[in-house]
Amino acid sequence: MTVVQELLYDPGMAEEPAHKISDTRVLAALTHPLRRQILDVLTVDGPATVGMLAERTDEAVGNVSHHVRVLAEARLVEDVPELARDRRERWWRPTPAEVRWARADFEGSPADAAVADAAGSLMLDRQTAAARSWPARRAGYPEQWREGCAVSTEAWLRLSPEEAREFGAQLIALFDAWSHRPVPDDAQEREPVLVFGHVVPAAP
Repeated sequence: MTVVQELLYDPGMAEEPAHKISDTRVLAALTHPLRRQILDVLTVDGPATVGMLAERTDEAVGNVSHHVRVLAEARLVEDVPELARDRRERWWRPTPAEVRWARADFEGSPADAAVADAAGSLMLDRQTAAARSWPARRAGYPEQWREGCAVSTEAWLRLSPEEAREFGAQLIALFDAWSHRPVPDDAQEREPVLVFGHVVPAAP
């Protein structure tokens, strides 16, 4: 699942139309820390049952079941009945549509704007937490992963609003191309890698 904040763009390579969020309840479902972790696990590891998700997230089955229901009501996950071995078993996966939302769509009321601001902050916390934890996790990876695979870069650009949107769309297109590529069948071992980017007006 690819989540795009702020920029509105044509997903291009996506197989399904984009799921554009404009409801604060759906946005809250997407950015809740545990629900986002559940989505990440399903995206990286593939379909899973609630029991498997509970084990992966180290949460109680009842708690995970509740959050999966919230995600399903928000159309962020769907069940996979063909994987069930009996009527009681349910498997879940992310819905195939790209998810996107824009801060500008939540300016109808101060309450909606506050939810959108909080959602953006939670997403940034999640992204930076992954980057901050890398030094502590680094020793657990094979040597070939320890040099040159974790990258941090930044640049100051002087852009017009149109150029900023164009730059952002190019950045998203790069992420999109890699996230939708068929994984080569070449016997190489591959690890999940989180990539994220931000384009924001700022001053030194």
